[in-house]
Amino acid sequence: MTEWTGTGMNPDQTSSERRLRVGIVGPGRVGSALARALREAGVDVDGPAGRGERPSRCDALVLCVPDAEIAAAAETVTAAAPLVGHTSGATPLSALAHAGVPAFGLHPLQSFAHPGVSFDGAGAAVAGSTPAALAFATALAERLGMRPFEIDDEGRAAYHAAASVASNFLVTLEAAAEAIAAGAGLGGDDARALLMPLVRQTVENLAELGPEAALTGPIARGDEATVEAQRAAVAEAAPDLLDLFDELARQTRALAGQRSPA
Repeated sequence: MTEWTGTGMNPDQTSSERRLRVGIVGPGRVGSALARALREAGVDVDGPAGRGERPSRCDALVLCVPDAEIAAAAETVTAAAPLVGHTSGATPLSALAHAGVPAFGLHPLQSFAHPGVSFDGAGAAVAGSTPAALAFATALAERLGMRPFEIDDEGRAAYHAAASVASNFLVTLEAAAEAIAAGAGLGGDDARALLMPLVRQTVENLAELGPEAALTGPIARGDEATVEAQRAAVAEAAPDLLDLFDELARQTRALAGQRSPA
C-alpha cells in the first residue's frame, strides 16, 4: 500500500498503533456507505454527521455532500481536522479552500443506489493540494480495496462525463428499451427481467473484448433493412425516443466502421 507520512495518521498503521479516525459529513448514500466501509476496514469513524455539524478529534474529514454545498460545508469545518477532502468527481479542490488545511479528493468510481454497495475493486479518482494530502487519499482508497488513479482539476469534467455516460446514461438507455418493449406487449417488469441477462452478457463482452469486438446486432452486420424496421417500431411505440434511436444508430454505425475486416 501507499505510505503516507504527512500530518496526522498513516492510514496503513497497524492495529497496535493508534487507529486512524476519519470524520464523515453527509448522511446520504455515499456518506453512509463510506462510513460503513471504513469501519469494516478498521478505521474509527465519526459520523456520518449532518450538514452543518463538525466531527471532532479526527485525523481527516471527508465531505460527502452535493457539489453545490461543498464550499459551504468546508467553511463549516474550518480547521476541524488536519486534512479535509470531498468525494466529488467534478468539483475542484479549490472548493475546499475555506477549510484552511490541505485538501484531498477521493471519488469512488461506483454507483451508490443503496448503502450496501461495495468499494472493493472499484476505481477511485484521487487528488491532493499537497503531496501528503494526495498520499493520504491514495492510501485511504487502497485501504478500502479500491484502485486509485490521480485526476487533476483540468481533467475532472471529462472524467466525470465519462463516468456519467458509462453509468447514468446506461440507466436511461435501459429505461428507453423498456418503453420500446411496450410496443411488443411487454410490461416494465417483464421487459426488465428479459433484457437484463442480455445487458449483463454485453457488459461482460465489453470488459473482455473492448467496444469494437463486443458490438453485435444488425448494424454490426450491415443489415439496414432490420434497422429500418426497428426504427418504424420505435416511431410507433415511443415516438419521443426516435431522435435518441437515430443518434445511437449513427454512433453505432461509426463504431462498426472501426472494426477490423473479418
